[in-house]
Amino acid sequence: MNLVTALTWVLPHRLLSSLARSLAYSDNPRTRAWLIDTVTRRFGVDLSEAQESDPRAYPTFNAFFTRALRPGARLPDPDPRALLMPADGRVSQCGRIEQGRIFQAKGRSFTAAELLGSESAAAPYANGRYATVYLSPKDYHRVHMPWTGRLLETVHVPGRLFSVGPDAVASVPRLFARNERLVCHFDTDFGPMAVVMVGALLVSGVETVWSGEEIPAYGDRITSKNWTSEQIVLERFEEMARFNYGSTVVVLLPDGVAELDPALQAESAVRLGQVLARRSAA
Repeated sequence: MNLVTALTWVLPHRLLSSLARSLAYSDNPRTRAWLIDTVTRRFGVDLSEAQESDPRAYPTFNAFFTRALRPGARLPDPDPRALLMPADGRVSQCGRIEQGRIFQAKGRSFTAAELLGSESAAAPYANGRYATVYLSPKDYHRVHMPWTGRLLETVHVPGRLFSVGPDAVASVPRLFARNERLVCHFDTDFGPMAVVMVGALLVSGVETVWSGEEIPAYGDRITSKNWTSEQIVLERFEEMARFNYGSTVVVLLPDGVAELDPALQAESAVRLGQVLARRSAA
């Protein structure tokens, strides 16, 4: 465990994230320029793919961080059977959910019920498939739909705000089931699909296209919103949410509906729109 990960056990997570949020939304020209320049240099941000390639054109650091891509910069895989990678980033882990447990790293795991905040919600995924994708600070920070689905419910699960970098993933038990997160439940033509937006240290928030900002306000109890009456349907590859700083998205699929792309391995770099999984033959 490195020093930063060790310190996150004792640091005031929400206070630090609130301070980071105030900086991210600051329109002070010097603050904005310093933050954008620092992140661009340190992480090698490629602005050539952005809809706005001039870093000085962004009114705040958050606007820069949640920047849109230029049209055509990412395209969905043409195979109509392909479920799509929801984001740019790197695969943390992916595979089969073994008797309700999701592998994290180095012998660590957590249950789907812990991640979703509900035993009943986790039941359809008992032996299904999962993919955990880490978005680093250099990545495009909007999350898109792997498959067309109708929004049923969102569940805001309170928790800590540990870093979700590789050292923390290897060192912090049940990391993704500890951190504050927004669980999005969808109904699809193959059954349920869950997309989980996991917060992290210095994350200023999670926003959805249907409701705006969801985190913060940081929560102290699990809260659910039922969206069935709204008839919100998001198409395959359509934007669904965004992070206001680097974090992690987890996709859960039931057993028997799709097989993960065998090319996907832990630590492999991925891009929005590539194949995540392929529908099983009917």
